[in-house]
Amino acid sequence: MSLIKSISGIRGTIGGAVGEGLTPLDIVKFTSAYAMLIRSQSPLNNRIVVGRDARVSGEMVRQLVIGTLIGMGFNVTDIGMATTPTTEIAVILEKAAGGIILTASHNPKQWNALKLLNGKGEFLNASEGEEILRIAAKEDFSFAEVESLGNMTTDDSFARKHIERVLSLDLVDVEAIRKAGFSVAIDCINSVGGIVLPELLNALGVKNIIGIHCDPTGQFAHNPEPLPEHLTEIASLMKAGKADVGFVVDPDVDRLAIVCENGTMFGEEYTLVSVSDYILRHTPGNTVSNLSSTRALRDITERYGGQYFASAVGEVNVIEKMKEVQAVIGGEGNGGVIYPACHYGRDALVGIALFLTHLAKSGKSVSALRADYPAYFMAKQKVQLSPDTDIDAVLSEIKTRYSGCRLNDTDGVKVDFPDKWIHFRKSNTEPVIRIYTEAATKEEAEALAETAGLSGVLTQP
Repeated sequence: MSLIKSISGIRGTIGGAVGEGLTPLDIVKFTSAYAMLIRSQSPLNNRIVVGRDARVSGEMVRQLVIGTLIGMGFNVTDIGMATTPTTEIAVILEKAAGGIILTASHNPKQWNALKLLNGKGEFLNASEGEEILRIAAKEDFSFAEVESLGNMTTDDSFARKHIERVLSLDLVDVEAIRKAGFSVAIDCINSVGGIVLPELLNALGVKNIIGIHCDPTGQFAHNPEPLPEHLTEIASLMKAGKADVGFVVDPDVDRLAIVCENGTMFGEEYTLVSVSDYILRHTPGNTVSNLSSTRALRDITERYGGQYFASAVGEVNVIEKMKEVQAVIGGEGNGGVIYPACHYGRDALVGIALFLTHLAKSGKSVSALRADYPAYFMAKQKVQLSPDTDIDAVLSEIKTRYSGCRLNDTDGVKVDFPDKWIHFRKSNTEPVIRIYTEAATKEEAEALAETAGLSGVLTQP
């Protein structure tokens, strides 16, 4: 059993002993701690939005979370099965004090999590997350007396409101998409994407939709992380010439993977690159992604006269940097598109609408569009450390080793060369240093990862 308590939320496997898995007692404890934080921040606003993905454990977790919030004196807007970006938008539209999304994102079905939002519909920052962990550890809770108990209302309209918000974006051209006559295949992993993606595509004027795994049972048909090795079914469908483009989302629909008409992968890193290309053609400006994302976004940004900025890994860090530099588009290389004109959150619905508009206006196939972008390849490795290793000292030694190079130590150590890069980053959940590399070929990226190993910097356990 696993329970991971971090500043970004609480996630774990369902069941087991208290404190070792995501048990009912753990769910109540961390929900109560979150409620205490929100109460201190917004004493006059007692509304919290709750949404969930289609996981088998979702209804059990939902009842515990909503009951706890009511017991803390909060009024709950239960939006039912909903994507993460839909829940974020619901917080904004409801003018709520916060929101909780019940999803473990790309983790397998035995996992669930509490993803915690502030009153802007954005993830909590580091200090807020630390405060929740402190309150939970001390069990410093104060529940409402009977006259002050909260209540619950249900509202299933937010998926439609989310779609309407996407359709209203200036750079989403429904008529261009309709005229293109696309056939679109979707793999929704048997979660909430199966509810909202067909509705979105219909609203965008797509007449031929081929859906696989669109029944929101929570029984994931394959590993839910949208990586090439897990997407063989839709790749075969595309290779057979069944559709012009394929879209794959994770269980909470904040990541978007694209499949070309010939069955090849567009590349999760290039979801953001392609959407940014379209945005920057019409609204030149700055862009942001995290330090472990492809250099291609920088190249595209500079092509249009903008400036690219890198943030620490994590959505909240990307958004903070985007606000700081007034970026017009940003996100993460895992297929996460953040478009401030809609809202500050990774949103696969926004990504689909903008990509289809871009594709329609380009007049190209998906594979031809992909060929327009700089070709980079990434490799990822990790080095297991002993629990008593001083990882910060290891990273300091790495900085010394590469002192003659361009370095960024915002999050670990990133070493930039003229035509490639290495990023060393410590894991937040295990004694591991992750090594990400990018170069012009797959072989070079893999070789760079091998030669960038930590021999001489530490003694392997």
